[in-house]
Amino acid sequence: LIYDIMQTIMEVTMKIFLIRHGEDDERYKGGWNRLPLINRGKKQVSKLANYLAKRQKDFKIEKIVSSDILRTRQTAKIINNKLHLPIEFTRKLREMNNGVLAGMRVKDAIKQYPGVYFRALKMDERYPGGESPIEFKERVIKSFNELLEENKDHETVAFVTHNGVINVICSHITGKVWTNKVRNFKADYASLTIINITEDSKEVELTNFKAR
Repeated sequence: LIYDIMQTIMEVTMKIFLIRHGEDDERYKGGWNRLPLINRGKKQVSKLANYLAKRQKDFKIEKIVSSDILRTRQTAKIINNKLHLPIEFTRKLREMNNGVLAGMRVKDAIKQYPGVYFRALKMDERYPGGESPIEFKERVIKSFNELLEENKDHETVAFVTHNGVINVICSHITGKVWTNKVRNFKADYASLTIINITEDSKEVELTNFKAR
């Protein structure tokens, strides 16, 4: 199905396009790893890039702000090869810091750190060398609000980021309780989620849209 932005009764002052990076190698732990997209991931992002480019006259995306982790940097650059926009890389949109597990082979992490999984952590329990779920949540919300303020002169901005970040942002906006035990919002590889910002509120307009 082709998604078209629908006009809403409220006056939207800003739109944020939350874009998840393309697929990386799932044999390795994610988080703050330095691994690139796999070829399938690049193709996924290319489809989304083509979709956005074809509808740029309607979307009017003015800028791209991307997590500075390699897989998101690559995603942002593939998209920007089509859109040709100002682009900024920031730590503020990074995935949860999984410390020493970042980039480890999954099978090695299971052996060396048995029982250390995202959903197994207590909310205030940190990954070895990383952050806790509550620290991650608070960082993402604080960073999202800072980025909105920094980009308030733009009407539409694309944030290229990660599954966990998108889940926290959407949960916060909709008032859903966020914990590391339950995923309130799904964001597949190279998917699009849209947030509407007004003077008085924020709303999730679209979640997990994938270009075909």
